[in-house]
Amino acid sequence: MIDLHYWPTPNGHKITLFLEEAGLEYRIIPVNIGAGDQFKPEFLAISPNNRMPAIVDHAPNDGGAPLSVFESGAILEYLADKVGQFLPKLTRPRMEVLQWLYWQMGGLGPMAGQNHHFNHYAPEVIPYAQQRYIKETARLYGVLDKQLEGKEYVAGEYSIADMAIFPWAKLWEGQGQDLSQFPNMAAWLARIDARPAVQKAYAVAEQIQDAKPANELSEEDKKRLFNLD
Repeated sequence: MIDLHYWPTPNGHKITLFLEEAGLEYRIIPVNIGAGDQFKPEFLAISPNNRMPAIVDHAPNDGGAPLSVFESGAILEYLADKVGQFLPKLTRPRMEVLQWLYWQMGGLGPMAGQNHHFNHYAPEVIPYAQQRYIKETARLYGVLDKQLEGKEYVAGEYSIADMAIFPWAKLWEGQGQDLSQFPNMAAWLARIDARPAVQKAYAVAEQIQDAKPANELSEEDKKRLFNLD
């Protein structure tokens, strides 16, 4: 059994995508980031960076005590190695997947996250910041679109790289993007969206009580979420 400390955000979706694809048994433990659950001592004990998702694996492969893992990319890599799926063992295809996983973690996630922040959450309109992150998101989608040319999935076979990128790329419209500029990405999004496990993962999100869209967060929610004075 795996405990998934989760809220329905792109990073949270990454892990439910994997768990549903792999058919692993898991339990959702909601972390209401608007209410400040990420700062509770019991959560910080497994995720010291006060960010979800995090997992606790009660049956790790080494047979030892329950193992906690934080950071969504690390969780995906851990789970893939645990079940022997969605991450090749051979050096070259493995590195192909990991490069794109880290591309998402170090590039698309932070840039799209700032895009969301300055276009949907920021208390004041800052045109420079909005355009900076819209343009950088577009640049990254151009890189992704080129990588997907002639491929069904980012690294050839469906992998944790796709699971990491998809929940962020799925939000292209709210990121100020024109999907017609990225036809390979558009086909890839539709391909993944049609997967039964992906549909199940997003159905999990719909069951989370108190989850609010960005435009419904209160000012107090925003202060807690963004650590504002």
